[in-house]
Amino acid sequence: MSTSALLSLGVRAMFANQAALQTIGQNIANANVAGYSRQEVVLTTPEGQFTGAGYFGKGVNVQTVTRSHNEFLTREAAAAKSQAFMDNTMQAQLAQLENIFPTGSDGIGQASNDFLNALVDVASRPSDPSARQVVLGKAQELASRFQSAGQQLADLQAGVVSDMKADVKTVNELAKQIAAANDQIARANGTSHSPNDLLDKRDQLVSQLSQYVQVSTVASSDGTVGVFIGGGQRLVLGGQAQELQVTPDPYDNSRAQLSITEANGTRVLDDSTLTGGSLTALLRYQNTHLQDARNLLGQMATAIATRVNEQQSLGVDLKSAAGGPLFSIADPTVLPAVTNKGDAKLSATITNGEMVPALSFVISADPTGTPDSYQIAVRPDGTATTMNKDQIEKAYGISLTMTGTMQANDRFVLEPVAAAATSFKRAMDDPSGLAAAAPVVGTVDVNNKGTATVDSLYAVNSKFDKTLQPATVQFGTVNADQSINYTITLSDNTSYTGTWKAGQAIGNDPAGGVDLGFELRLNGVPREGDKINLQKSDAVVSTNNGNAKAFLKLQSETFVGKQLQADGTMSRGQTVTEAYAAAIADVGSRVQGAEYLASVSTTVASQAEATRSGQAGVNLDEEAARLMQFQQGYQAAAKVLQTAQTIFDQLLSIVQR
Repeated sequence: MSTSALLSLGVRAMFANQAALQTIGQNIANANVAGYSRQEVVLTTPEGQFTGAGYFGKGVNVQTVTRSHNEFLTREAAAAKSQAFMDNTMQAQLAQLENIFPTGSDGIGQASNDFLNALVDVASRPSDPSARQVVLGKAQELASRFQSAGQQLADLQAGVVSDMKADVKTVNELAKQIAAANDQIARANGTSHSPNDLLDKRDQLVSQLSQYVQVSTVASSDGTVGVFIGGGQRLVLGGQAQELQVTPDPYDNSRAQLSITEANGTRVLDDSTLTGGSLTALLRYQNTHLQDARNLLGQMATAIATRVNEQQSLGVDLKSAAGGPLFSIADPTVLPAVTNKGDAKLSATITNGEMVPALSFVISADPTGTPDSYQIAVRPDGTATTMNKDQIEKAYGISLTMTGTMQANDRFVLEPVAAAATSFKRAMDDPSGLAAAAPVVGTVDVNNKGTATVDSLYAVNSKFDKTLQPATVQFGTVNADQSINYTITLSDNTSYTGTWKAGQAIGNDPAGGVDLGFELRLNGVPREGDKINLQKSDAVVSTNNGNAKAFLKLQSETFVGKQLQADGTMSRGQTVTEAYAAAIADVGSRVQGAEYLASVSTTVASQAEATRSGQAGVNLDEEAARLMQFQQGYQAAAKVLQTAQTIFDQLLSIVQR
């Protein structure tokens, strides 16, 4: 081999080893940099040089520098991260929601029980002003609990909107950076060498974007990638990036929706098309969990307020007047869509607080044009059902009133109870206004031979007619099943017959064909011929505690969430305590489910990232071994150069002689 060939061989080898050493140094320096892919020098053997003695090798060439990258593992890691961020965001939001439904003495269930328990003293001392004042104090505490919970829900809603805006701002910035990286990569694409650092940067940006919304990527021939969200909605294409926006809900400005800006306008992104990321979690939390909690709380507030006010109206206060409302709540909320074109206005009122569901509805026009008929669907994604006004009232206890004309695409959102908790207030300030007395009193006839006495007597519904008093309850023969026949005779000589057994009520037995709007309960057992006299309570309101006893019965009465069954009967419903316990259980189960999903998805994301980095990441032990290898190669190349230099010097010295 000639001296020049030896020198060329040494130079090539030294250059190759220097490039390899530089790449190894970069790998070591970036070992802890997120998203960095290990780089490696690709060496090739150049064509040998022909001599009379054969072909001699020319050493080594540096062909290019590649990065360790697996497209499949990168996508899987980004998708797993997106799912983990969605689940963790949902878990964090639900944990805040759970705090609104405390257990024990701090809960609404206990506050409602305390309010009803305070009526025990009123039942014992109907005219005692201090006992009445305690009832009003407990009523105020119950109202404050509902208002506080309602305001906390409103604050959570405001927080969701704020978080969405912050996330969208970050997403838009990342999209612009991805577009800029695409542009740089496309310009470098013609060099036949891949811009490794730019590719790493873009992959890292896509990974960061996946934290907020799950994306899919499609590679192009020019080296750029298209980034898509929401089932194929373009976010980045080449060097162009679209912008996301947080826009107001078309029905309620306090809520938000996610939209994307396009050349022809703004398109709303349905949360059902979004998969993964914190933005998806926030949207679903707002549209489902937060709305469900507001409705559950509002359903309890509506049921309590309407039922207490109803019983209050059936009693008599210390001024011998019918009881006025003890609580007040807002009417159902009806929100028109901003896109409505008709002049229709829709309003709603609660006619039966026991049946009002913990739901929100979307109401649109009946395509057939039938008067007082609508299409009604449970929000957000229920199937529309055609129902007329009477059917809606019978099924949900809500009366609708429409003025004007609805156009074909007009929509209204009906929220029967969403605002009930926030608007729940004590409407009575005068203790004497508490209707502790029943409108009717009962006394046993002096000639009775049985042991029956009046345990309680009060009105139970609006069918009670005070003008038909006085009245009598006459007991007749004893039947084989130990029931006793009775006859109720009103002041207009109208009579009703029924049978009585121990523990049953008289006067309020719809199944037995007797429903006069009052309920008489007895202690002891009457005999044939015994009589109970009923009369107005106007003269004895200060000592009459009949309606106070009716209030006490509300603790065990199932007046929350009754539903109309397919056979036309009513479901049992729940007591206030049961309803609050069910709400706590519902929210608690959602929190537990979210915690489990967050734990699983975090583990999966960690494993996916570990698998990706195991192939693309830097192993310091491996790099150290390669460093020693190429150091030795560098030293060997230097030795070759040293030898060539020595030979060249010797040749020069010979020539000089």
